[in-house]
Amino acid sequence: MEARIDKIKQQLQSQGYKLTPQREATVRVLLENEEDHLSAEDVFMLVKDKAPEIGLATVYRTLELLSEMHVVEKLNFGDGVARYDLRTDSSKHHHHHLICVQCGSMDEIKDDWLLPLEERLEEEFGFSVLDHRLDFQGICRKCNEKNANAKKDES
Repeated sequence: MEARIDKIKQQLQSQGYKLTPQREATVRVLLENEEDHLSAEDVFMLVKDKAPEIGLATVYRTLELLSEMHVVEKLNFGDGVARYDLRTDSSKHHHHHLICVQCGSMDEIKDDWLLPLEERLEEEFGFSVLDHRLDFQGICRKCNEKNANAKKDES
């Protein structure tokens, strides 16, 4: 975790910003909850446990700054709530999501299945893709099973 914090500190410094204690507390919460796609309010509640003096506005400003610097990805899954996801160094692009419109669950696709499409866009249109994100909205396995069982019960 410390290595990732140091890298984020360097990214901030290269753009003329400091890793203040408030920013560091926010980054630590994001790192500790990396799988959770937290909203700003979620981050605030977790940061407040570590640093009670931090206000919600500070957390919002920090998340926006980290988003502008591409340290985090700001996501919207269609429910009107912005969520934040740390970008990883291991992949060229951000991962993709499967979002259940019934229960709100979200799964991630870590593989980059769009690479052949990017290559085709480069060849046919001379378009260099810098990044992409793909979100699939549908019904998850659990909800599909629940719906199938409910139909069986009705018969």
